Amino acid sequence: MDTTQLDKSILTLQKSLQLLLQSKRGSTEYEVFRNATVKGFELTLETSGKLLRRALRAYMGSPRAVEGLTYKDLFRHAARHGLITVEAVDRWFEYRDNRNTTAHDYGLAFAEETLRLLPAFIGDARALQERLADASNDSDEA
Repeated sequence: MDTTQLDKSILTLQKSLQLLLQSKRGSTEYEVFRNATVKGFELTLETSGKLLRRALRAYMGSPRAVEGLTYKDLFRHAARHGLITVEAVDRWFEYRDNRNTTAHDYGLAFAEETLRLLPAFIGDARALQERLADASNDSDEA
């Protein structure tokens, strides 16, 4: 499984967050980097979910069964199969709930909540990317 896109998404998210934190709050640059950071969060979250669906096909009997999983079930199954930790499942739920809020609420509060979640999210996304890359390498060697 190619995790290059997820890796790039995480790196872009990290860089936009770094630039945001270096910007003066309230400046145009801050607004630009905050918007880029929120969008980077959304893209990384969506990419993570898509890769998990692909990875779970190896564990479940039918691709159709994987496609039918809700977002929460997707992450529950990922934990059952060791692709993420059980502790991370609730955090991924929180990330998704935040993402759903960003799709409907464009105010400052949602952006600030997203920014609060980012350090843990980046760590969890990186752990997922590494686990999926390792799993892919293991299956290539078999």
